[in-house]
Amino acid sequence: MDFLTKELIYQKTPQQLTAFLYEACIGHLNEAIECIETQKYPEANTKLQKVNDIIERLGVGLNYEAGTIANQLDTLYNYMANQVIMGNLKKDIPILQEVLSILEQLASAWNEAMLMEITDGQRELYRKTSAYEKNVMVTSRD
Repeated sequence: MDFLTKELIYQKTPQQLTAFLYEACIGHLNEAIECIETQKYPEANTKLQKVNDIIERLGVGLNYEAGTIANQLDTLYNYMANQVIMGNLKKDIPILQEVLSILEQLASAWNEAMLMEITDGQRELYRKTSAYEKNVMVTSRD
């Protein structure tokens, strides 16, 4: 996410920013796992701290008025944050791979939901256009 400028970030929707957070989190987690595999523990520690920072930001951004899903995501984010801490302390790759798997599933679902939102918006636009076209009188010029 280093390539993003402040101006570009301000132009993004909250949904797009959440997608960027998932992407960054997955990237840092993959890099941390690689660092552990090559025994670069201080670098792995730094990457895993960034992962936990991002997970915390994802949790802070939850809208609890959304209902049960927000509470479930909060619980999942807390679980992942704890697992990242344990994986960092033990330098345990399988624990971190479990978190990576969860994050990838969440990111995939989030991106799918964003695509569906666009599709629904397009449907609404089409519905409005169709309603307009039904009421427009077209004459033929022969």
